[in-house]
This record gives sequence, C-alpha cells and structure tokens, in this order.
Amino acid sequence: MKQYQTLTPDAPQAEAFTDATAAVDRLTKLYEEAVEFLRIHFTSAMADTPPDTRIRAFYPEVRFTTSSYAQVDTRLSFGHVSGPGTYATTVTRPDLFRNYLIQQIGLLLKNHDQPVYVGPSDTPIPLHFAMTPETGMTVPQEGAADFTLRDVFDVPDLSTTNDDIVNGTYIPTDGVGPLAPFTAQRVDYSLARLAHYTATDPDHFQCHVLFTNYQFYVTEFEEYARAMLRDPNSGYTSFVSTGNQEITDPDGPIETPPKLPQMPTYHLKRENGSGITLVNIGVGPSNAKTATDHIAVLRPHAWLMVGHCAGLRNTQALGDFVLAHAYLREDHVLDDDLPVWVPIPALAEIQIALENAVAQVTQLEGYELKRIMRTGTVATIDNRNWELRDQSGPVQRLSQSRAVALDMESATIAANGYRFRVPYGTLLCVSDKPLHGELKLPGMASDFYKTQVSRHLMIGIRAMEQLRDMPLERIHSRKLRSFDETAFL
Repeated sequence: MKQYQTLTPDAPQAEAFTDATAAVDRLTKLYEEAVEFLRIHFTSAMADTPPDTRIRAFYPEVRFTTSSYAQVDTRLSFGHVSGPGTYATTVTRPDLFRNYLIQQIGLLLKNHDQPVYVGPSDTPIPLHFAMTPETGMTVPQEGAADFTLRDVFDVPDLSTTNDDIVNGTYIPTDGVGPLAPFTAQRVDYSLARLAHYTATDPDHFQCHVLFTNYQFYVTEFEEYARAMLRDPNSGYTSFVSTGNQEITDPDGPIETPPKLPQMPTYHLKRENGSGITLVNIGVGPSNAKTATDHIAVLRPHAWLMVGHCAGLRNTQALGDFVLAHAYLREDHVLDDDLPVWVPIPALAEIQIALENAVAQVTQLEGYELKRIMRTGTVATIDNRNWELRDQSGPVQRLSQSRAVALDMESATIAANGYRFRVPYGTLLCVSDKPLHGELKLPGMASDFYKTQVSRHLMIGIRAMEQLRDMPLERIHSRKLRSFDETAFL
C-alpha cells in the first residue's frame, strides 16, 4: 500500500508493535509526513504549473489479528474484540487523540497478547482535511483555482463518511472488521464541523460536556471558571471562550464577538482534557443532533443536558428540577439512525451523580428532596408551539407516557449518546407550566432566571466532577454496547 502516489512513490510497510506508545508515535509520524506532503504539493500547484500526475496521501492505519476464541476479562466494555479475525481502523490527528489511542491500543495488547500493526492504509486523505487552522492555508472552492482540484487532489468523499459502524449497519467487504466506531474521514469531517459551529478548535474540548439551551448559563459558567482559576488547588488551568480566546489569569479580558456562532462553546480546561465543556445548543432537536453528531468523535466520557423545560404536572412549581429516567421521543431527527422503538435506558452511574449533586447544592436529602425534584419521563418534541394545536392528541400521549416534563433537546441528546456509546443524562429545570396557565412570559422568566440558573449550572458541574473521579470501567458500562462491538471505546 502506498503512502502517497507520485511519479516516484515511496511505500513504507506496516510495522508490528507490542508497545502502545511506540505504535502511536509511528501513527503520528506517518500522518504528519502524509499531510505535509499534501501541503507542499498544494502550495506548489497553486503557485506554479499544476502537476500532470495525481497527488495522493493516505491515512495511517492500525490493524490487529487474533485467531483465539479465548475469553478475555469482559467486565470492561471495551479494549477487546469478540472473536477471531482481522480488525482495522484508519487514524487521523493522532496528536489530538494521543492519550485515547495509547489507552485503547494498550488495552488491546494487554487483553489479547498479540501485536498491532501500524502502516499506511488505502484510504486517501482529502486535501481539505490536511489544512488545519494553524497552517493558515485554505483550499479554494471549485473553479477558483487555475486547474480542476479533483483532477489532482482527493476531496472529501461522502460515500466513505458515514455512521454505518455506530448504527450497526456496517458490512465488511474484505473480511476486515472495524476496530473503532469512526473512520478517519468521519472524524475529520466532524472536527471541521465543530470548528465551524462552535468557533473553538476541537483541541479545547474536554471529556465532560454540558449542553444547555439558554445563553444565561454561559455568564454563570464564565464566573465559575474565573473563580476556579483563582483557586490554585482547583486543578483547572485555563478558560477558553468563543473565538479560541484563552485566559489563565482569572481577571483576564474576554471580548464578546460581534456575531456569535450557531453553538457558542466554552471550555474550563484541566490536565489531559478532564475539565468541562459547555455548549449552548440553542433551541430545537436539530441543533442537539448536530452538536452531538460531531462531539461524539472526540469520545467524551459523559454528556449531560442542563436546560429548561415545561413542567407537565400541576404539583410542580417553577424552578423545580426534573431528573429524566426515560424519554418520549417525538423529535423526528434520529428516526432513520435509531428507530423510536429502541429504548433509551437510564444509566445508574449518571443518575446517582446527578441526584447526589442536587442534594449537595440544595442541601436537601431523602424525602425533602422530593419537594423540588421529580424523577420521570421527559418528552422531547420538534414543535415549540405545540400548545397552540389541538391538545387532545399530544396531551393524551404525554399522559399515557407518564411524562413529567417536555422540551426540545433532551431525548435527542440522550438518544445520540446511546447511539454513539457516550454516557448521557438529563437534569432539567421547570421554567413554565403551559398546561396550567403559567406561560413563559418576560417578567416571570427574568425572576426565574435570576434565582435558578446559577444553582442549576452548579449541579451539572458537581455531577461532572463526581463522574470525573469515577473509573472508566464504571462510567462506560456494558449497557451501551451491542452484540458485536468495536474494541476501541
């Protein structure tokens, strides 16, 4: 297999490794050589006469083969393959995924006592994905160059950029099974989308992600971040705002950009990515799906929704919390990827962390905690003004499902967590009760936000801090794994 195709090709061969760090070092070298090759030839093609041969570089690949049926320690939900065979995955940005790759390859080596092979794959690297932001290089749109780009370089190929592996529909054509949930092209696609939608580089994302549907939470998150930077024992090292503005000084200035991105994102960073990322996905299941579709390739350890909802029970009061233990899915954005008949189970580890966090922040426990928190089904719909339609149908379904709250994002985030094997959870705050005459009106909303946003966000942060201290084998449980899973998490 060629690393790149030129008039005088040079094809390095796959090498065997029994040390995970050495294997990742080799992946990094192959990747850097390949993208540098593309950048050099692209610069030359734009400045001089384009070459009369196709310029091509290939993603590096990790390949593993076992012939044993021996059972491994399956208490861990990842780090092993289910049976004999050959498994492989292409790899991109090994610098970004270094810790992840060392961990996953290390478990594979330990559990099967067989080497992994690292070499070039036969999947071309699209030119666009070789131009990372720090290079300062951009690829012109089709027709803007003096030559036809596709005649010389590879471009993104949607036929190989899909979710077949995580959706359980992938069928190997060469007898080689997938080693990871995403291919390199799928990862590169999402890395580019993340930078576009969030206005922060993927490098800043942390392993614990909070989603919200209101910008009010951002102000509270920034205040908390500055307080943590003032505390030398907090473990937090910097705060990143929209536009990759990073501060380590708690009093450092952060400018509000004149135009916010579609999903403003903020990162309170710790060593090894163990901090917290907050994403304001706005309102609606489409944004919720888009954000989680792309953040999933970063393989976070958990994501939680901490947004507002409509309370559906007359016994609820504005400001009460709802801990979702089931979901009624009427968002209609994931039906083709995850049928609505698929149950989305509550994850005990997440539920306990959230309930403990509520008790810690509110100083209420046991029976007293029931005064301000309900556990039940959360319904997610795709029509913000559902109250204006004939209520007999929706209300009947909501009653039959025993729903206690309704929003437009939570079930989508949970369902995509289930689909991508990312632990998920939901803690909502009641901001209106439309079935009982308490609509979300300006004055009412202002008083509500002033008293509840800070407490709600703190609960989400406290839950994430508990999950951060949890061993990976506990948080990444087998409940999210199917019959025939990839070895990599």
